[in-house]
Amino acid sequence: MSLYAAYGSNLDARLMTRRAPHSPLRGTGWLQGWRLTFGGEQLGWEGALATLVEDQGGQVFVGLYDIAPVDEESMDRWEGVPMGVYRRMTIRAHTLEGDLASWAYVLNDYEGGLPSARYLGEIADAAESAGAPHDYVMELRKRPC
Repeated sequence: MSLYAAYGSNLDARLMTRRAPHSPLRGTGWLQGWRLTFGGEQLGWEGALATLVEDQGGQVFVGLYDIAPVDEESMDRWEGVPMGVYRRMTIRAHTLEGDLASWAYVLNDYEGGLPSARYLGEIADAAESAGAPHDYVMELRKRPC
């Protein structure tokens, strides 16, 4: 199994049980030195898509899933990896167990653009359901869309 760091709508464990039914939630953590941002507005969705960029002062709350090999291909398809929308990137997640090597999906496009209000709401709701701190969730809810 490989360790996946979910930071957007995939923070919602119920959603992940549909997308990767053989892949249990292992816990939560933080990506230190990264920030959540948006890009790819022109790709045809309702607005810009969530992604990560390096930022020394940033941190992103993540859900960590043990992704079973049987679920990897379906997750890649869902995230648009075969179409070049997202790519996998190896990243270090900070947890109570220590630092863990994991991977996350990163947009193959430039930062910029605004997400739809619906999409941003889904991300904030997912973070809240995953146990993100209240101030983190509130910062998501206050972002422009």
